[in-house]
Amino acid sequence: MDNALLLLAGLLLLNLIAGLWRIWRGPSVVDRMMAAQLFGTTGVAVLLLLAEGQQLPALRDGALIFALLGVLAAVAFVRRGPGQREPDTVKEEP
Repeated sequence: MDNALLLLAGLLLLNLIAGLWRIWRGPSVVDRMMAAQLFGTTGVAVLLLLAEGQQLPALRDGALIFALLGVLAAVAFVRRGPGQREPDTVKEEP
């Protein structure tokens, strides 16, 4: 069973390589953000598989942190919106 979990974790790491390609070649900012979300979700899955396969419960805490950071990144991206400038950089005309 442990070998099967480690094999699945390896396959998920290969999935991260595909996501890295999408971040590098992504045609738009939204595609890049979706690939970054894929990194977070896959990172959580890899850590959970490794925690179970190697009997290291501390990796579950790391998975929880990745899940929370992924939510915060998505909220920040949606609130700012793709292509929008920061509010303090907008110049007002006289």
